[in-house]
Amino acid sequence: MTGTDDADNGMADDSDVETAGDSDIGTANTMRERAGESRLKLWLLLGASRLQVTAVLALGVFVSFVAFVTLTPSPLYPQLQTGDTIETMFSTMIGAIITGTTLVVTIGQLVLSQENGPLGDQRDRMENAMDFRDYTEELIGSPSPADPSEFLRQLVFVAELRAKTLRDSVADTDDDRLRAEVDEFTDSLVGNAELVIDQLEDAKFGSFDVLFAALNFNYGWKIFQVERITNEFEDSLSDESLSDLEELKTSLSLFGPAREHVKTLYFEWELVTLSQMILYAAVPALVVAGVMLTVVDAGTFPGRTLGVANVTWAIGAAFTVTLVPFLLFAAYVIRIVTVAKRTLAIEPLILRDSQR
Repeated sequence: MTGTDDADNGMADDSDVETAGDSDIGTANTMRERAGESRLKLWLLLGASRLQVTAVLALGVFVSFVAFVTLTPSPLYPQLQTGDTIETMFSTMIGAIITGTTLVVTIGQLVLSQENGPLGDQRDRMENAMDFRDYTEELIGSPSPADPSEFLRQLVFVAELRAKTLRDSVADTDDDRLRAEVDEFTDSLVGNAELVIDQLEDAKFGSFDVLFAALNFNYGWKIFQVERITNEFEDSLSDESLSDLEELKTSLSLFGPAREHVKTLYFEWELVTLSQMILYAAVPALVVAGVMLTVVDAGTFPGRTLGVANVTWAIGAAFTVTLVPFLLFAAYVIRIVTVAKRTLAIEPLILRDSQR
């Protein structure tokens, strides 16, 4: 799966559960289906490469700058011809680039500092992680995979198997309503699981693909439905079916912390990448700002191209280059905060009005 190809699949929000009702048992499993988000919006916020989003933002800045300078009722071109305007603009940008780059890198290091600690803390982290892997090994019946995508894939596969077992265990019940609701619920779960398993199969950690696929499995709603069915049909359910429901709930509940752990690792990975990219972009941005400050004046770019003064093209391009570090920051952070906002609750709670 690639981020851009699957942007229209949407992202499930585990906190987006709906009010219980017979017609809502098999709720939609993707954000686009649940919230009616546009494909373009999902592409910009989540699916697209962050470099692609940065390029789109940079193009928008450049076109807007040239158009505003050229088409404004009182043309700004005469102001751009003065050395004071160029000096003020790019001397300010040099200060902003240095300050902003330092600040972003510092924030990234502060976030990563939680990974550092004394030996005792590191040992506790290791023991907790190994305890979770041991529990997962008991659940899936084989050693816990080392690859994050395969790890999540196995958890979803177990949930799918247990849902099918539940459906078989209530197939002979005399309660038609129970059988119908379990059939609808398990059909929705199995369909959702198959989609996520396919998306995780070729996903590689380091891209957004693994987390994107994991977020499409709305386990919170499924846990709520298991609890509701257990409570509402307690008298009609056999001991075997009650046990199957409890086992299904266990597998779904285990997926929650596993997904959150992968999400945390992804956020840290992205912050490191963001710090690197901003440092790479800051150097040419500073060079361009310095050249504009010391070399360019009103006579450097005479004439016009496509009806627009060449000095306008030059200053617009230079201004856009100096903004690239900030645009990179915006592109990366907008995806991080979008994911964080839609996964605030690890348990099945309603946080968005659109899903009530």
